[in-house]
Amino acid sequence: MVFFRIIKFSTLVGTFLILMASCEEELETLGEGVVAGEPFTTDSEIFEVFAYNKGIDAVQTNGLPLYQLGVFNDPIYGKRVASITSQLTLPGGQGNPTFGDSSQATEDNADNDDSASTIPENEEVAKVTLYIPFQRPPATLRDRDGDGVEDGLDNDPDDPNSDEDGDGVVDNDERILGSDPFDPEEDGTGDDFVPNNFPITFDLDSIFGDRSKPFDLKVFRSTFFLRDLDPNSNFEEQQQYFSSQDFSAFRGDVLFDSTSGVEGQDPILVNNVEELVYEEDDPETDEDESTQIANRIPPGISIDLNTDLFQEILDKEGQSELLSQANFNDYFRGIQLVPGSDTEELMFLLNLAQATITITYKFQDYNTTEEEEETVERDFVLGFLALDGAGGVIGNAVNTFDNETFPADISNALESDENASRIYIKGGPGAITEIRLFGEEEDSKVRGQEFIDQIKANNWIINEANLVFSVDRTTLDAASGSVIEPPRLYLYNGETNQAIYNASTERDETDEPLGRFLNYDGILQKESGQGIQYKIRITDHINDIIVRDSTNAKLALTLTSDIRIPAVSEAMGANQTTIDVPLMSTINPLGTVLFGSNVTPANEDKKLKLEIFYTQAN
Repeated sequence: MVFFRIIKFSTLVGTFLILMASCEEELETLGEGVVAGEPFTTDSEIFEVFAYNKGIDAVQTNGLPLYQLGVFNDPIYGKRVASITSQLTLPGGQGNPTFGDSSQATEDNADNDDSASTIPENEEVAKVTLYIPFQRPPATLRDRDGDGVEDGLDNDPDDPNSDEDGDGVVDNDERILGSDPFDPEEDGTGDDFVPNNFPITFDLDSIFGDRSKPFDLKVFRSTFFLRDLDPNSNFEEQQQYFSSQDFSAFRGDVLFDSTSGVEGQDPILVNNVEELVYEEDDPETDEDESTQIANRIPPGISIDLNTDLFQEILDKEGQSELLSQANFNDYFRGIQLVPGSDTEELMFLLNLAQATITITYKFQDYNTTEEEEETVERDFVLGFLALDGAGGVIGNAVNTFDNETFPADISNALESDENASRIYIKGGPGAITEIRLFGEEEDSKVRGQEFIDQIKANNWIINEANLVFSVDRTTLDAASGSVIEPPRLYLYNGETNQAIYNASTERDETDEPLGRFLNYDGILQKESGQGIQYKIRITDHINDIIVRDSTNAKLALTLTSDIRIPAVSEAMGANQTTIDVPLMSTINPLGTVLFGSNVTPANEDKKLKLEIFYTQAN
């Protein structure tokens, strides 16, 4: 039973018996030795915790919810260069597409067809565009005061009457009018004003680095065949690919290279304003359709690829290479997205399920009204990853990382079996920490059991139990660059890989990760904008050990991008040992340094500790 407030009773001991009966552990000394009329007292105790750093050499990086692309330079752990190798999917995962209006078989029979409308269509690629939208927070979380300005861009996100552009019209009124809250020249009162005819400015999420700098990117045709299923499991399990794999020897045609100097292949610039696509004006109407918005394209990576390879795809219409998705995967094995070697330090987290390659092509069509041929333009859209009707994923993609070697002091700490003075946490192929409560020995838990037996003998009721991790500010502040501190840590059962929080009893404020599971906590606490400590509440876990005789299992500490997702994936530890790590740490490039248990006297106040607040019967 968990108590978050201590209530003093001045009634009969019988009332106390009723309270104790609701707990799962009986207190043998019930009613004995009541001091000053109080049946129980409250107090707290600090217990030792032991921490052991573990290195992660590689993590499984296919089947991820988000993929890293770019360069992230961690001042503590070094540089990571992240590339993506991905299959492409036919629309809906269905093969045998038709380009134009007629199948290739119909076109081939045009000379024998009595219909004038059956003509060779001569499809020709005009343009190929790769587009991957930037990640943004969910719509319900981006604008809490509802004034049309996203919180990250709002000078006062709790005041709908702020005036972002200083034009005298408050943001909420601009939202109602349909005018741009960032344009001081547009206040919704002009004679030629058209409501909502402006590009929206977004608060971008999941981009690390200086967004004002250009980003160099290379795109290659991949010649590596990504298997969906593992032949070693008789094709019954998903094929696993790891971050340490090297696909650089499997690069074919260059589809884009911003370092080449080729016209139109420029470095990528991060823009947080959407692109507007307008309708074409119809000369046969009085209305000017060119002022009407046909499409809004959210900010993202948008580049034009070389067309020759994609013309080859159109020329395969009706042939075996396009008859099924499996055939297409074997013929066109995918693409590789690779940061330029001299690229600026920008890292993107991208959802490949939203990524597309649009092949815009022209073909000859027969206009039955005019009874003549005309040139028509159409789009054929390839995806990267897609969801099938059953919730499964069509396609396969792999993140590969080129990581700098950790500094010697960190590498040595990861290989040590000693109780750590510093805790090293780094997402992806990096570092996690093993945590042992009460006892130091992993195989022999005698010492830990002594503490547990003592707590039981003292008839403690555990009101609250916290693991408190202090940030090593000296190390972080001495780094050669600014450290982006992980906003949350994740502690879980290191033996079962299960979460140690109870989601059904957690307190939530919002539907975004840092607004969920607030009882469990683990969120970075700051002073003057700098991280000071993380506190993780493990009351339920301690009660399971004390009251319910659960195993005092070793715990594991890492970081997480989303506390709501406790799933794990496979990783390779030191000496090629196989371990499981949380999926939400795999996609996270951040890292930090914390104080461990084996600290110097000068850092005793920052020592890793387990604090237990309890009630004891007198």
